[in-house]
Amino acid sequence: MVSELEAQQGPADLSRKAIGDNYASLLMLAQQAVANHLESSPEVIRQLALDRTQILSNAEFARLKQQAKPAPEEISAYYNAHLADYDTLQMRRLFIWKKPEGSKDAAGVSPQDAKPLADAIRQALATGKDPGKLIHDNTSVVLDVQPLTFQRGGELPHKMEEAAFALKPGEWVVFEDSPSELVLLQGVSRGRKDLKDVSSQIEKKLQAQKLKDELADVKKNAGIWMDEQYFAPPPQKPVATTQPRISAQEKQ
Repeated sequence: MVSELEAQQGPADLSRKAIGDNYASLLMLAQQAVANHLESSPEVIRQLALDRTQILSNAEFARLKQQAKPAPEEISAYYNAHLADYDTLQMRRLFIWKKPEGSKDAAGVSPQDAKPLADAIRQALATGKDPGKLIHDNTSVVLDVQPLTFQRGGELPHKMEEAAFALKPGEWVVFEDSPSELVLLQGVSRGRKDLKDVSSQIEKKLQAQKLKDELADVKKNAGIWMDEQYFAPPPQKPVATTQPRISAQEKQ
């Protein structure tokens, strides 16, 4: 019991003595329940049946999951067939939030100053100067001074990913220029993650897909069906109206 607890949740918070005391109480109450013939009550029979079903289900799921574990050759083949998915990009992002036109007290940079500020920051980066000296409000202007690395396939919003991965090293692009914000992206360098770095990621993906397929086959072959009428949502009640009904004569 201790080893199972530690396997599930790491080192047990309770001491082994405390776990032993709890287990002794468990045995004591179980024996007392049998002495009182509670194991033959309909409610206990139902609970025991459910527990047995759950335990067997967990055991079969674990077997199928182990069976679905891909071989190293499958992982390598998947990697080679999806090389672009593991492309990486080092990039900088520059966000400048604009204050509403004509507003004096609102936070942000005035719309007239946003583009000149962006150009000055780009120039500072290009000449090796400190762009931080140009940023006087970190809530209105955010710059990735040190480039950040992103992998293709979900680490960036879709539209931003498309724009970013189209950049050449050193190239800037205006990603968004709206009344509320100005967003620029700079490509710094391109790369690709090695197979050894993404093997566990690919293994989980392939295992999950194989397990999903195996479970679908098991469900199909088991002949289990669900009463769709039972699970259907309740019919919607007609919405009451407060408008008076118009008679046929009134319509005429």
